[in-house]
Order: sequence, then C-alpha cells, then structure tokens
Amino acid sequence: VQLVESGGGLVHAGGSLRVFCTASGLTFDDCVVGWFRQAPGKERERVSGIYVSDGTTSYLDAVRGRFTVSSDNTKNTVYLQMNNLRPEDTATYYCAAVRPRDGDLRATPLPDYLDLLGADLLAGSHWGQGTQVTVSS
Repeated sequence: VQLVESGGGLVHAGGSLRVFCTASGLTFDDCVVGWFRQAPGKERERVSGIYVSDGTTSYLDAVRGRFTVSSDNTKNTVYLQMNNLRPEDTATYYCAAVRPRDGDLRATPLPDYLDLLGADLLAGSHWGQGTQVTVSS
C-alpha cells in the first residue's frame, strides 16, 4: 500500500491550493482518510478528514469554512481544497487512511477517530510522505 500526496507549493496569504492524496494497493471507498499537518517545532495536528463511504467530514476549527475535503472514487483520490490560506497554515501536509472495523464509527465520532489515526493508534493505517505547503505573508 502506498499513499502519495501532491499539490503543495508556495502561495501568498489569501491564495488557494489543492492537495491530493492518491492510493495504490488500497481502495479508499470504505476508508477514513485524514489530513494532518506538522509545522517545524510543532506537534502534528488533525486538519480534516472524510469517511469516504458516506461522505461524513470533519474539520479543525481553524480551517472550517476555508478548507474542503472531498473524494473521487473513480480516481481513488482524496482532495483537500484550501482557500484563503494564512501564514499559520504553513506546514507539511500528510494524508493517512484506515479501513474502520464494523461498528468503529458508531462507537467513535469521526473527529475522535481521526485523532486516533493521527496518533498512530489504529492498526492497518497507512501514511503518505507529505507535501509542503508554504503561505507567505
């Protein structure tokens, strides 16, 4: 299984970028896919995520209304559209994916499940290598 992020780059504050997470060896259509970011000297944080099967999404408060997560099953790709970017959004962005067991998401709300994914506490999860997003002021 391999996850590959792409689409990062350098943008001025207020600009937009779309980052992509594409999988090989894994089908996203019944996975939870999360977007996480880590800035230098800071801990990794959950940005957004989607349960591809039913389209349920979750967002960090700081990005809600500016970022949109979506999926395209025909391309086995999850997107993170980032608008109105701010310098504090500068980080390496990672995607991670896991196939929930039956009942997992009934027992655990998606934001909490994404936190478990981000903490590497879910067996069978997979991570990409990251893509750099830099927002200049």
